[in-house]
Amino acid sequence: MNILDLVVGKPIQTSDERAEQIGPAQGIPIFGLDALSSAAYGPEAALNLLIPLGLLGVRYIVPVSAAIITLLVVVYFSYRQTIAAYPSGGGSYTVARFNLGASASLLAAAALLADYILTAAVGISAGVGALISAFPSLLPHTASICVGILIAITILNLRGVRDAGLAFAVPTYLFVGTLLITIAVGIFRVVLSGGHPTPVVPPAPPLPETAVVSYWLLLKVFASGCTALTGVEAVSNGVKAFREPAVKNAQRALTVIIFLLAVLLAGISYLVKAYGIVATDPGLPGYQSILSMLSAAVFGRGFFYYLTIASILVVLSLSANTAFADFPRLCRAIAQNNYLPRVFGYRGRRLVYTYGIVVLAVLCGGLLVLFGGVTDRLIPLYAVGAFLAFTLSQSGMVRHWWKNRGPHWRRKVFVNGLGGSVTGITVVVVLFAKFLQGAWITLLFIPFTIVIFVLVRRHYHSVRVLTACKDPVDVAGLSQPPIAVIVIDRWSTITRQGIEFASRLSPEVIALHVSLTEYNEVLREEWERYVEQPFRAAGKEPPQLHALPSPYRFVIVPIVQFILDLSKKHPTRNIIVVIPELVEDKWYEYFLHNQRAHLLEWVLLARGNKRIFAVSAPWYIGERT
Repeated sequence: MNILDLVVGKPIQTSDERAEQIGPAQGIPIFGLDALSSAAYGPEAALNLLIPLGLLGVRYIVPVSAAIITLLVVVYFSYRQTIAAYPSGGGSYTVARFNLGASASLLAAAALLADYILTAAVGISAGVGALISAFPSLLPHTASICVGILIAITILNLRGVRDAGLAFAVPTYLFVGTLLITIAVGIFRVVLSGGHPTPVVPPAPPLPETAVVSYWLLLKVFASGCTALTGVEAVSNGVKAFREPAVKNAQRALTVIIFLLAVLLAGISYLVKAYGIVATDPGLPGYQSILSMLSAAVFGRGFFYYLTIASILVVLSLSANTAFADFPRLCRAIAQNNYLPRVFGYRGRRLVYTYGIVVLAVLCGGLLVLFGGVTDRLIPLYAVGAFLAFTLSQSGMVRHWWKNRGPHWRRKVFVNGLGGSVTGITVVVVLFAKFLQGAWITLLFIPFTIVIFVLVRRHYHSVRVLTACKDPVDVAGLSQPPIAVIVIDRWSTITRQGIEFASRLSPEVIALHVSLTEYNEVLREEWERYVEQPFRAAGKEPPQLHALPSPYRFVIVPIVQFILDLSKKHPTRNIIVVIPELVEDKWYEYFLHNQRAHLLEWVLLARGNKRIFAVSAPWYIGERT
């Protein structure tokens, strides 16, 4: 077994794809991690803005959470309809493309890509924030821990959907279970105490009141808390990952995810108010997450506290998996319409879209390093893309029902219309509330991404036009053989094999040797003995040996220049450049040999013309003769 098999697993045959499909139980951790884990940082994001109000600010978390849960329910019913209408994957990009046109679909795609990148970054940073709450001494290593977790998640996703689901199932259900127990016990103690429970471990004391309540402040709090809704669309994007009946299984998974999220949001906000828990400043010494203080207040800092914190850490970190599940699928859909490089549509050794996973990991890693892995610095960038995608998806669904009608179409139009209206208003609120705090970065990213889409599409279109051909094969031109040029270093088995191969391609072979010091007399003698004599004995014209001087020790430049000059000298003939290559037996042996062959091929592609062809002549160490 090689290292690649050990890290990402053995390749999976295309025919085994059905075995990789999942049911609702696995779909919850794969597509619901982001939504469920947002219960950990959504309320905290809202409470952070209430810090200037001191203890007074805690009173407003329940009505704000109620508004967010109402919005969540509206979005849920909207996406149930989207899953039924687009069983092949009804994300915002697909819905907008079929119902609102290309421009709206590109806007939705750019917004979703921004959302997924930030989903991964925020999930990991929030998980590390939970860890630092329990172990404050790790604060200086925040960014390093974030990157380490990102690498682990990337490897898990490269192993395939099924492996990722199995790996994430236990921590997901442990997270939900510990939080539900905390909420149930906390509410029980609130009832027993007549509404005034005594915390086992008192939370951090509130700061002095330095601001007054205003509608603008409450709008900003709502905008921050709306990050709890991100990830809701994930199931609708990944319907094809579910086993049959895919639509029913996807809807069941979505129902469980939304129900659990609503219960967690309601329970956390109620207990935060009951126990008088206020947010602490993230990124500063003494920081504790809301869930850390809530768990300590209900159970103290015993075994269950550390079990809860551990589950929060793992699930928040793994919540990035929702982005890793959907980002590659979205990239594939965009690439199928030629708006992204086509490599995003290629499935890797484990039937996953490898390029999408790797690109997401790189972009997410850059964000984590740039913002130091602090959740509060990333949150302002977060909700714009998600809610813009929500709005476009629901608007597209309204048009879909209006065009296709069918049973109960008016009710469906109302549900999606209500969802589009509410999320559209939320976009405006989030945009204005978070603009100066970082939302402007998302606004720059979205049009920049759309420009990239357009340029990629334009390139593919121009290539298609330029390569379109209605002319028959020129049979008359096939009578003139090409000139074969082979590059050699010294006389060896690799050179011999290359000469034999080049001689089969053309009766006219030119061998090029770059002389870095002076002409190699040994090579001249070997050439006479091993090449020219056998060819003459067979009555054939032997290959010509050309020594190219290189006083400045360049190797690639004189070879390319010779080939370009040869092409000019023979304007009607093709030139085949045969490049002998040594293929190592072990992967680590690759680094023990120069790789000029690959560089030469690349330069010929960059500087050559349509009459110059490069052909590799590999010699395998493992097949010694």
